[in-house]
Amino acid sequence: MVGIKDVARRAGVSVGTVSNVINRPDMVSEETRNRVRTAIDRLGYVRSESARQLRAGHSRIMALLVLDLANPFFVDVARGAERAARDAGLRVMVCNSAQSPVEEAEYLSLFAEQRVRGVLLTPADATGRNIAAFRRREIPFVLVDRVADGTTECSVSVDDVMGGALAVRHLLDAGHRSIAYVSGPPGFNQVRDRRAGALRALAEAGLPASALRELATERLDVAAGRDSGARILGMADRPTAAFCANDLLALGVLQEMYAAGVRVPQDMAIVGYDDIEFAAAAAVPLTSVRQPAVAMGTLAAELLLEEIESTPERSHQHRRVVLQPELVVRRSSLAPR
Repeated sequence: MVGIKDVARRAGVSVGTVSNVINRPDMVSEETRNRVRTAIDRLGYVRSESARQLRAGHSRIMALLVLDLANPFFVDVARGAERAARDAGLRVMVCNSAQSPVEEAEYLSLFAEQRVRGVLLTPADATGRNIAAFRRREIPFVLVDRVADGTTECSVSVDDVMGGALAVRHLLDAGHRSIAYVSGPPGFNQVRDRRAGALRALAEAGLPASALRELATERLDVAAGRDSGARILGMADRPTAAFCANDLLALGVLQEMYAAGVRVPQDMAIVGYDDIEFAAAAAVPLTSVRQPAVAMGTLAAELLLEEIESTPERSHQHRRVVLQPELVVRRSSLAPR
């Protein structure tokens, strides 16, 4: 391995000068900088990040742990976070818990071992035990797509109760009176809040809670949506509409309806949630509740950076940022009844 001493010897300068060229180039003359950089290029020297971390006590990495990297919603969150981190001289390490509390706990331990500067986290563990354990590490973190329960961390989320209400009001306005809610794992706060919003819309319309027929799934993906679509088709008194807790579920339901010859939206209206890019590109463009995913990632990273850079003279106040959803109407829900 080529070391900093090899670079110094090749360039005819001290080790300290090489260090200044790498970390504080303004302190070194242009001629010396060029000579050192030429030596670095010719020798193929790469700085040891682990050694730098030992000296500094932390890394230049911000970690982002999401529920499912197969979901484009979280890719957009990562884009926003990366933008804010890059402006602050940090890089983002994106990891996938795959909706598993066990995987989540392992990644949180890894982040502590790697001395990351901070963590952006969409929790997979509904019990809160993983968060409680990580809080003891004293590493700053911000919850994304989840409202913080206490006052010990920041959070950036969307008003999912409002989002659920928007979706079901739209279906009620189209004349539907029996609606399936393809909900995903019931332990997730987002799933419960979107259901609460759907029930609120039914109550406002004078309809009983039984008008919403919930189909819980183990995962929030297309395969679970297809399975839910088959369950809807097997109902004796089939609902005329489906509201899905995310767009991947909705796309799975749409695929199952298409395969069975059920017309969307004439025979079955479908509304998703997130408004991922694929929603508009589906065979039947999907109505969806839009979450500002990129803005969520950017805001969460900015809150984390603010906490990382806080000092006794400039203290950090934990905040809960709740953004507003927007209903984007497309053909999957537009047929008059």
